[in-house]
Amino acid sequence: MTAVFPALRILPEILLTLTGVLVMVTEPLLSAKISRKPLGVLALLGTLAAIAASAWQLHLPAGTAFFNTVQTDAFSVFFHLLIGGILLVTLLVSLNYFEGHSTYIGEFYALLLFSAVGMMLMTSAIELLMVFLGLEISSISTYILAGYRKRSAISAEASIKYFLLGSFATAFFLYGVALCFGATGSTNIYSIAAGVASSSSPLLLVLALGMMLIGLGFKVSAAPFHVWTPDVYEGAPAPIVGFMSTAPKAAAFAVLLRITYTGFGTMSHIWIPLLWIMAVASMTIGNLGALTQRNVKRMLAYSSIAHAGYLLVAFTAFSADGLAAACFYTAAYAAMNVGAFAIISYLSGYDERRVHLQDYAGLAKRHPLASAAMAIFLLSLIGIPFTAGFFGKFYVFTVAMHSGRWILVAIGLLNSGLAAFYYLRFLSQIYMQPYDATQDISEAPAQPAFVLGIAILVAAVFVLGIIPNRVLHLARASAATYFPGTGSNVAVHARPTPLR
Repeated sequence: MTAVFPALRILPEILLTLTGVLVMVTEPLLSAKISRKPLGVLALLGTLAAIAASAWQLHLPAGTAFFNTVQTDAFSVFFHLLIGGILLVTLLVSLNYFEGHSTYIGEFYALLLFSAVGMMLMTSAIELLMVFLGLEISSISTYILAGYRKRSAISAEASIKYFLLGSFATAFFLYGVALCFGATGSTNIYSIAAGVASSSSPLLLVLALGMMLIGLGFKVSAAPFHVWTPDVYEGAPAPIVGFMSTAPKAAAFAVLLRITYTGFGTMSHIWIPLLWIMAVASMTIGNLGALTQRNVKRMLAYSSIAHAGYLLVAFTAFSADGLAAACFYTAAYAAMNVGAFAIISYLSGYDERRVHLQDYAGLAKRHPLASAAMAIFLLSLIGIPFTAGFFGKFYVFTVAMHSGRWILVAIGLLNSGLAAFYYLRFLSQIYMQPYDATQDISEAPAQPAFVLGIAILVAAVFVLGIIPNRVLHLARASAATYFPGTGSNVAVHARPTPLR
């Protein structure tokens, strides 16, 4: 196998790190009266470079680097591209969000970049201690971002809650890693897989797996580890909620796939029932909770819990198609959820003046284009045909049925019907209720960067729903990383040659 310079295995992370450092170094040199938008543009350029580097990694021979701690394969590239794409549109839609309301805006761009670095490290790590480092880099950044509206009490409350509960979840994950080391003598995913198959301490392995599932369950907002989600989503700035409801979930799901499918693959009879229960609980609690909400951010928070359940349905298939479906649904969910929160951030503004359902009554008369974009994202969240949400759910439920999970699919379909009620209720407020001109709020016109970000997300919703072949191709190549011979010619071997 052709030798590859080790740094190329983490080239996207290096580019984002350098960009973040450059943003932080540059900001103190700027006058306080000068706009910080050039720093945002710099962050955008660094993100584009990282996305290009991730795509280029597809042409690298599969391999590991840095003493078998990170691995480059189609799986890691898929999630690198996804996280990079989420970061790109988040930067676009938030380029003007803090303008005139906050000082030291460069911190915001740098924290987004560093958070993405941690998530990318998580998705490429095959060493659990490296996963922990990536998790901490990502988490610390998002804890701060959740409270970035520094003069808002509810934003500070969201940050503190996220920090405290997140710290407990991280402790559970780390304790699980320690127990795993005690049972297998290693924290490397592949060595753990070999140790699990021959271990004489099955109880210790079950405890280790349970601890890690608790930690990752928190990160993906899966029930019963979801209690932080509504409060944090309500208090955090809307663009940040769009980012933190998708990118960290994608990274955590990638880690969960590596741990379950590779490290604990021979213990599937234990973790599949656990994920089955978590999927049912997440779908049901999420949708029932959303039905009672009048705050749209809290409603979408419970919605995200439900969608975590749909994604876990794919996990229970424990097959190449199940893994590919999980990857695809993660991408589809990212497009529609980031879009929904981006529209909320534009209509509500920095002070978030429109966060309740009644505030959106008749809004289509005042903002027809923004309302149309929101309608597209909500219809996709429902799962209407020709949208990303429809194809993603269809793929997940089809894979689950082929694996014999009929009861789980039935519960998922019932929950999808239940979810349609609160999404359509939101749409009816926008299009069917009278507009109250006495409560009119003047907004600044949408900036070109915001429009471009929304256009990318709308296009992604339709592309993933109508012509999903390109993304499916890469998702199946990701599956071939774990199930050789089932993917396309982009796929790589299950265990590449290590490089130092």
